[in-house]
Amino acid sequence: MNPIEHHFQTILNKKQPDNLYRPIEYILMQSGKRLRPQLVFLASKIFNGDETQTLHIAAAFEMLHNFTLIHDDIMDDAEVRRGQPTVFKKWNTNIAILSGDALAVMAMQQLQRLNCNPETILEISKIFTQTALEICEGQQYDLDFETADNISIDEYLKMIRLKTAVMFAGCLKSGGIFANADNESISALYDFGIHLGIAFQLADDLLDVYADSSIFGKTIGGDIKDNKKTFLFIKAYELSNDEQRKQLRALYSNPTFDENEKFAKVKSIFDCVNIKKATETAIKEYSELCYEDIRKINADDSKKKELLNLVEKLQNRDK
Repeated sequence: MNPIEHHFQTILNKKQPDNLYRPIEYILMQSGKRLRPQLVFLASKIFNGDETQTLHIAAAFEMLHNFTLIHDDIMDDAEVRRGQPTVFKKWNTNIAILSGDALAVMAMQQLQRLNCNPETILEISKIFTQTALEICEGQQYDLDFETADNISIDEYLKMIRLKTAVMFAGCLKSGGIFANADNESISALYDFGIHLGIAFQLADDLLDVYADSSIFGKTIGGDIKDNKKTFLFIKAYELSNDEQRKQLRALYSNPTFDENEKFAKVKSIFDCVNIKKATETAIKEYSELCYEDIRKINADDSKKKELLNLVEKLQNRDK
């Protein structure tokens, strides 16, 4: 068991009422990627931050992330998360909402346990709450896009910057601030998080259509089923001819389509306009920006190697 999972078990041990805390334990102890706490630890480690104290920041962001997942799954009516039933499917919607709310409060409590300069705690808390608010803004844009027409690539990138990338950036910036990094490095860490987060979400969009479902851990085609205007849809619409655009509009506006038939027809159009390659190109462009950001961090190359490895893994992710 890694330190953060042990930490979660410790703070949840014998907590009551059971129907409030069992769903929290259920989602926190699933085998997720733990990418967000990993980013906190990496940023702090580069500047020799205390790992024991960094754990509280890492736990706070992982708890915030899982809070958003509980609520997102309700809004998306998603049945599977990480290969397991989602919280609201395993219990019910009311329990999931309440457990999610409690998890968000518990995340804030982790920051209150930091033993360091009060000004540092305040600064990290500001980053944390701003990140949480921006994630809500991104989620609302995502919901709005489901019924909106003519979403541009720039509008979509703004949405995923808020919904996904600011969390990565907040984790890195908080880890750097805690470890007393210089301002230039803190700024570079934040930019790295934004570019990594956007690349990560574009890869997620791609996997939703082209992944191996046995590896991905989520239902393939969920974005298409939910009429989500992902990068793939928006770019495909841009590259399509008039007939293909007409088909896409019809497929995303008619609720009576069989889900499997809808997925097959949309994917066929995606394949015709080579959307897989277009998305992979965009991921590569944001990965290159990540490399530029890493070069601006004022630390030995040996200390930045794990950040480089993250970018390389991103470009080859299958889940």
